[in-house]
Amino acid sequence: MHEFLDFSTSGLLVEALAVRICDCLHQGICSRGQASLAVSGGSTPLPLFARLAETELEWNKVTVFLVDERWVAPDNPDSNENLVRSHLLREKAAKASFIGMKNKAATASGGEATCEKRLQLLPRPYDCLILGMGNDGHTASLFPGAKNLEAAVDLHSTKICMAIQPPAAPYERMTLTLPAILDSRQLILHLQGEEKKKTLARAQEPGEAGEMPIRYILRQTAIPLVVYWSP
Repeated sequence: MHEFLDFSTSGLLVEALAVRICDCLHQGICSRGQASLAVSGGSTPLPLFARLAETELEWNKVTVFLVDERWVAPDNPDSNENLVRSHLLREKAAKASFIGMKNKAATASGGEATCEKRLQLLPRPYDCLILGMGNDGHTASLFPGAKNLEAAVDLHSTKICMAIQPPAAPYERMTLTLPAILDSRQLILHLQGEEKKKTLARAQEPGEAGEMPIRYILRQTAIPLVVYWSP
């Protein structure tokens, strides 16, 4: 069963979550000389990114990478890489390394092999992986109704990343596969707002996991999962 932490304000959540993340990274640095942090895009993590950016840590020993990415140029406003570089990899955290998913391939499917090679450079398990969730129950780019969702959540797959086309989104995406997501020491689900709380409640009800792919994360018991929520 996962842990659910309820904060009265986003500010309180950000402070607590930043401490949790830095503890995970510090443990990784102490145990193997380096640490890895996987992050998601969207507006919810922006205050957290700003807080982490000003936090004292051996950032030169940390590699930041993405849970998923839209197949757009890194300077595109819709790019998660752009978001992370603009809001997290600055101030003290500017010393961190970064591995992006987007490469020169014209399509995400054409860029899978290059993305896989990049991500293979990271030792596993990852130290900390932060997920978000859409109101449709998707997490990372594991969208309900996506044609290759079944392949992306196959726990027997050895693939780290996979191209995926959301049914109702404008861009092809690259996403970590479910087995890669679960190859982490700590999973964090960062949510904000009453709608997300309602979606989480629906996801905890019985039903096919593929209908709300966040269920693949919520129903696993192998990796510690903490849900951080604020209004």
